[in-house]
Amino acid sequence: MPFFWRMRPGRERTPFTLGRFVLQLWRFGVLEARACVFAVAIFLGLAASQAVPLPLERGDALFVYGTGMTLFFLLFSSDTGKELLFVTGFHVLGLGFELVKVAIGSWSYPDLGMLAIGGVPLYSGFMYAAVGSFVCRSWRLLRLRIEGYRLWATTGVSLLIYLNFLSSGWLFDIRLALTVLLLFITLGTWVHFTVGDAQYRMPLALSFTLIAVFLWIAENIGTYFGAWVYPHQADGWELVHLSKLWAWALLVTVCFTPVAFWKLWGRAGPGDMDAADRLEA
Repeated sequence: MPFFWRMRPGRERTPFTLGRFVLQLWRFGVLEARACVFAVAIFLGLAASQAVPLPLERGDALFVYGTGMTLFFLLFSSDTGKELLFVTGFHVLGLGFELVKVAIGSWSYPDLGMLAIGGVPLYSGFMYAAVGSFVCRSWRLLRLRIEGYRLWATTGVSLLIYLNFLSSGWLFDIRLALTVLLLFITLGTWVHFTVGDAQYRMPLALSFTLIAVFLWIAENIGTYFGAWVYPHQADGWELVHLSKLWAWALLVTVCFTPVAFWKLWGRAGPGDMDAADRLEA
């Protein structure tokens, strides 16, 4: 079976043509743009906050802006209350992560304001909330379904990944071992997604990697606009190290598994999701 494929349920496979490919690529791009809209709003706020005069300290203004955007999307978009709950949860997880990393000097924030804890501005959690929002919206807009997903094992490994992120700077770092374990557990796990009248699939681990690439690009944008600064950028902006791609791929796993647990738990019983190919979002 091909790596990706087109399928119209109950019909013969649609023949490949250049026009069809361009149309599907456009449709996919539109859906991804809709899934990223909250993240785009947050990063536009980061850029604007450096370019326009603000009535508050930059960190405080960004927190007010992020809170306003969250409420706006809840009231005027298709986001649900449960999705807002998850986005809020990711915000809290992100703040916990930031508190540890800033304390050990992994990076710093130049514009704190009053709404900050331990050198971490409260708005920083919105960047993790943006990743969570992307996962929730993608699941709904692309009508994701998972084949061969091992619910408990993948959730357990993602929890260990998060704990390792917290401890790696001062206790131990078993990132490599956890990556190998994650690849083993997700072997044979496929993400099915729908674009227009066609269905496609890709390995779950590959989807984590592709999302990580876009997050690395977004991180470069964030540091360019001074949202936070890595030690090697103290004397002037430079590209974020490519090694961060690995970290982002693992962090995507941490954001994905709570949403997957919410979507899939109770729909196929308490066991692993070996039959999840029949479950729709």
